[in-house]
Formats: sequence, C-alpha cells, structure tokens
Amino acid sequence: MNLQANVEMMVDQIEHVWIPMPDGCRLAARLWIPKAALDAPAPAVFEYIPYRKADMTRARDERNHPAFAANGIASLRVEMRGSGDSEGHMPDMYAPNELNDAHHVIDWIAQQPWCNGAVGMFGTSWGGTASLQANLKAHPALKAIIAVCATHDRYEDDIHHKGGCLLTDSIEWGVTLPAILASPPTPDAGPDWQALWRDRLENLTSPLETWIREEARGSYWRRGSVTHAADDLTCPILAIGGWSDRYSNSVMSLAEKRPDLVWGIVGPWGHHYPDQAHPGPGIDFQTVALEWWQHWLQDTPPAALGWPKLQVWLREFDAPLNALDQRNGRWIETKRPSEETAPLTFHLSDNSGLGSVPGKGPWTVPHDLRVGAQSGDTGYFGRFGGLPLDQQGDDRRSLTFETPPLEQDIILYGSAQITLEVSTSTPLSQLAMRLNDVTPQGNVARVGVAMRNAALDDALDAPDGSPSAGTKTLHIPFHTKAYRFSKGHRIRLSVSASYWPLIWPAPEAANMSVQRGELTLPVFEATPNDVARPLPVPSETPALASYDVLGAPDLIRFLQDIGDTKLCSGWHQPFSSVHYRETGTTFGFETCAENRIDPASPLSASSHYTHRMVFERPDGTANVQSSLTVTCDAEAYYISAKLTADWDDTEIAKRVWDTRIERRLS
Repeated sequence: MNLQANVEMMVDQIEHVWIPMPDGCRLAARLWIPKAALDAPAPAVFEYIPYRKADMTRARDERNHPAFAANGIASLRVEMRGSGDSEGHMPDMYAPNELNDAHHVIDWIAQQPWCNGAVGMFGTSWGGTASLQANLKAHPALKAIIAVCATHDRYEDDIHHKGGCLLTDSIEWGVTLPAILASPPTPDAGPDWQALWRDRLENLTSPLETWIREEARGSYWRRGSVTHAADDLTCPILAIGGWSDRYSNSVMSLAEKRPDLVWGIVGPWGHHYPDQAHPGPGIDFQTVALEWWQHWLQDTPPAALGWPKLQVWLREFDAPLNALDQRNGRWIETKRPSEETAPLTFHLSDNSGLGSVPGKGPWTVPHDLRVGAQSGDTGYFGRFGGLPLDQQGDDRRSLTFETPPLEQDIILYGSAQITLEVSTSTPLSQLAMRLNDVTPQGNVARVGVAMRNAALDDALDAPDGSPSAGTKTLHIPFHTKAYRFSKGHRIRLSVSASYWPLIWPAPEAANMSVQRGELTLPVFEATPNDVARPLPVPSETPALASYDVLGAPDLIRFLQDIGDTKLCSGWHQPFSSVHYRETGTTFGFETCAENRIDPASPLSASSHYTHRMVFERPDGTANVQSSLTVTCDAEAYYISAKLTADWDDTEIAKRVWDTRIERRLS
C-alpha cells in the first residue's frame, strides 16, 4: 500500500459539504473522494467528532483521511451538531440526538453517487466511542468500525468517575468542552455564521454540573455505554487502546463480551492515534486501518481476516519517570484473557505480607491527603508527561502488603481483582488501591490503580436507602493489564483512604480498617506467543501536510508542599499554535490547572482550571476564554464558571454559572 501516494493526483478534496438531518439541522463535513470513485463508486468511511475540522484537528485529519482516499476509500470528517460549522446545539456529551444523527449520516453517505453503499466509521476518544454507539443495532450500510482509545463504559472508564469517585479530570474537561463549543464557525457555515455563533453562545451549557450531580452509575451513565448492550453490537470492531491511557479497559473487556466481533490491539501508548504514540513503540495506524477497511468493505463476502484476536504490548518494569519515549516489553498475540489464564490468589497476611496464608486484621488504613503526589495523571491525554512516578513516597503513607521475592516470572493478563472486608466510621468514604512492582533495588513502579467509593454497591449504583457506616465487603476490579513481574521482584498492594489530586476527597477523614482481603491475578501459565504478524512501524507525515507548527513549548508541572497547611499541584501548557497555509488560519491554545488542599482538611480541596483558544483568520480574530473553580463543604460542591468570547477585541458574549450541587454519595 502506498500511503505516500500523490494525493493531489488521486483525490478530490472538498473543504465543506452539508449533510442534512431530518429535523432540518445541517451537519458540516470535509470530504476526500478518490477520483476513480466518480466513475466507479467506492466504499466510504467517516470520523464523527465535535473538534473543529477547520482548525483544531486539521493537522491530525490530514494524516488519516487523504491516506484512505488515496487508496480507494472515500473519507469524511463530520462535525457533530452544535460544533464547528455544524448547526444546532450540543447540551451534553452523547445526547440522544448525537446517536440519531450518526445513523442519518450513515444513511446519507450510503446514498451518494460516489459511494457503493458500504460504510465504515472510525475515531479516537469521543469519535471511537461514537463509533461503538453507532454499532448498536447498526444501520445496514455500516459494515465495520475502528474504535481507538474509546470507552465502552461512560461511568467507570471515562474521565468523569473512577470506582464511583469524582475525578478532577472531569473538572478539566468541564472547562475545555464549553470553550470548544463556544468557538466561532467559519465563513464556510454561510454569510450568517456570526448569527449562528451568537445563537450557540446563548444556548451554551455547563455540562460539568450534570457530571458531578450524577454521582452513581445510574441510567444517565448507562446511556451510551455499550458494555450494557453488548448483545446489540452488530458489525466487526477493531478496538485499539494503550496501557498508558485512561480508557485502556475497553479493548479486552469488549473482546471478552463479543469475541465473535472484536479484534484488539493494545500498545504502550497514551490517548493518541498509535502512529503518534507516546510512550512508544507505536504502529502505523493508516496501514492497519486500510487492511481492515479493504477486508470488510469489499463487495464480495470476506474470508477469514487472518489476524490474531488480540495483539498486545506485554509490559515489564520501566524506571518510573514523568515521560518515557519507549516502554520495555514485547508484542504478543493472544486470545481473550479467560481462555489464556488461571487465577493466582494472594491473601493479606500478617507482618504486611501478601501470600498463601490469610492474616488476622484489623489493619488501619491511613487517611493522608498527601497520598497521590506521585500518581501522575489518570491517563496520558495528549499532553506531555504525567506517567506515575516512583511510588515509594505514597507507599510510606499507605497500608501495604508485599510478596517475598518472586521465584519465577508472573505474567498478569487481564483484570486483577481485590476483595476487602472493611470497617468505616463514616457513611461516605473511599479507598485507593495500587498494584506495584518493587525491584530488588527498592524502586517502585505502579502497574495499576483502582478506586472505590464505599458508599456504592459493587455495580457502582446507589444503595437502597442512605449510605451507611460499618462493615462491608467490597469487590474491586483493576483495569485490564498485560504485565510481567520479573523473578526476584516483589508484588506490592498499597491501600489508602484518599488519592488527591486525582480524585476528590470524601467529606471527612474516616476511621477505616481492613479485616481481611485477597488479591487475585489472572496469570499466564505458559509463555505467551510473540506476534507472528509484525505490526507496521509508523511512517512519515503524509506529503499532503499543509501546516506549520509555530510553537509547541513543553508542559510545565509543579508540586509545592508548603509545610503542613498547604499542598499545591498542577500544570501549565504554555500557548501552543499551528498555522494552516491552505486557509490562512492560525489556531492556538493554552491551559492551566491548579489543585490545592490543606492536608489536615478534606473540605479545603479546590480545583481551578483555565483554557484559552485563539483563532487568527483572514476575516478577523476570535479569542475564547473559559475558567472554572470547584470547591466544597460537607454538604455540597460549588461550581463557579465563566466564559467570554471576543471577536477583534470586542466582547461577543459572556456566560457565568454559579451552582451548588448537593453531596449525597461522595
């Protein structure tokens, strides 16, 4: 396959097309059509996201869509309702009309004269999740999808909650998404684009309010979570994830639920398309995707694909650092974990042991709000760095249990499970568990992390009646992993009653103890096979690239421990910008995050985020600034948010939200 083909000779590009919806709303799209499709209709694929085709993701789009079109597949970048140049409003993520619109987009594409009626759908993050959702009782024209770094479970495997605990990532997204939706359409939207912009600004919402208010899983988070409707998935799925991503659970989980439909690839990278992988090694996404499309979108019924069901990067110990260019390990090919592994159970034992003999509790769980300082980010979300640091400092402030030096390698493959019988003095309390790899030299790398809001049941639903204190048994899964603990290393389980600044602390410090517990690892009993089909390495940027990066300064992280009364941490992404030569537009952005807490008081927690986006266009300059602060007391969360939108230094709109949200379960 020639991904560096002369795109200009083989592909017609259309900067802007309208896709009509049945209710009269029009969605905007950018289109790449193989010139040959004008005589012989071709299959088509599309990416469906709210991230502004004209500027915000234009550079990324030019890595994927032209490569597909140059190899005989029409490709579209469709903007969701209420974003970019599309009409309408977006009140929240995954609103009902979002899925309905996707169905109508598929229908429209299949009927175009350049399409042979076979349609595929793909995307990363929101786009990958939208592809999974569109695959539920799919339109007959949808033949296959690719879901990259997608979530199958909006509550547990997204950026809002983890184990029922509120993630501060949700606050960051609460400041960023409104800024994206408040950014101006381009003149491609028509001569009345400013009226469309003003209408969108007037109807702008602050979705963070709902994300915080919906504390338990419930119907809100189940909607759009395909894990609860896996039997309704219809067409083949290529699920791609990365172990350094917050969404890494989806690939193996989907493969377990639908082995008939799912092929999976999980690499060492974070929240990226894998051709831009970090940490590496990455893979050539365009080549892999083309092989997938050319198999499932062909006219004749497909023979066997010939791929292993799962191809994953088997990690091993890396010295803990904020950022790594390459992970240690190797590619292996496997079946779903339940077919490859056997359970290995360790009991919490006396003398801080993790072994074959159950110990006699109780063991006190420390409540120290400084635990989490070495956590890194919950996921490698495109910003540089944020991998977990050496865990020794956090472990010293936690309850820990540890194996003796291992007599042989242990390969964890799948989801580790921990069962704890805990007693707590308050109805609202939380636990953070870390599965760590300890070297003979004493270095400690975090392999996995799990959270649990003890007020919720094992399904993470609200209990019948009010949450209660007392003794309860909790069954807590870790995210799926493929990791080799080496002979001579130790496996350590660390338990704490908080994990700031990743999760919002419970309203008071609980007196908590563990009465008993066990850790179960799904492990390979034999050495897994290396991949027989080597995955292609990333190629150079396609020749079509028509942009210049003007500035991409390194992200700056900070942690200040000021005595016993203040802990301040966060990061700053300095202003970064790119210029698009075709449109004469320069797009730039800047983000700041600051989390503060008094280690003696969980009610002192505060998170403050700002996000700025600038669009310098031939017709003028837009500046959108969004800020958001969350604080709390024992009864409620308090959200203070502001957004301003300027055009050529004149304020177009100002929106302010001040909201109190009752704390019922967290």
